[in-house]
Amino acid sequence: MQERKSSIERKTAETDIKLALNLDGTGVSNVDTGIGFFDHMLKSFAKHGFFDMNCVVKGDLEVDCHHTIEDTGIVLGKAIKEAVGDKIGIKRYGSFVMPMDETLVLCAIDLSGRPYLNYDLKLTTPKVGNFDTEMAKEFFYAVSYAAEMNLHIKQLDGSNNHHIIEAAFKAFANALDIATGFDPRLEGGLLSTKGAL
Repeated sequence: MQERKSSIERKTAETDIKLALNLDGTGVSNVDTGIGFFDHMLKSFAKHGFFDMNCVVKGDLEVDCHHTIEDTGIVLGKAIKEAVGDKIGIKRYGSFVMPMDETLVLCAIDLSGRPYLNYDLKLTTPKVGNFDTEMAKEFFYAVSYAAEMNLHIKQLDGSNNHHIIEAAFKAFANALDIATGFDPRLEGGLLSTKGAL
């Protein structure tokens, strides 16, 4: 089977982003956004979803991290949508509960073509490294709308902000890996009574 790959470039007055994604990879990544903790999260996403990803971002970090993180979410969402393609034969749904020390985070995905984010992380510090914690929601919102996916992220337990955000990224990776996987019972069809996704 041919690997499902995409390559997206997006340049604005605020950011310049180049991202290549392979959904059928091995978890190899090269990430440079200029924000150390965000790099760690994106590398974790690639590793735990078995996605190959190359992501280089030049953003206006002299302002703050907002544009860099949000715009990377937009580009990643577009890359996911393009790589998934016509969705023929995929499971469409994926969910995962990620434990990380005291933290437990659930992620559920529907690659429905209808964007929606239901986000419930209880973050209590303004920053983790140079990553503004409020940007976790903005990132997942951008991904969900650009990818046209229904995305639920819910914290079930936890208190350490690093753990909570990292568990969310890893849960998202695992859920997406499941949702983009193939189900042989579909025999090349779509998992939809409407016949379209």
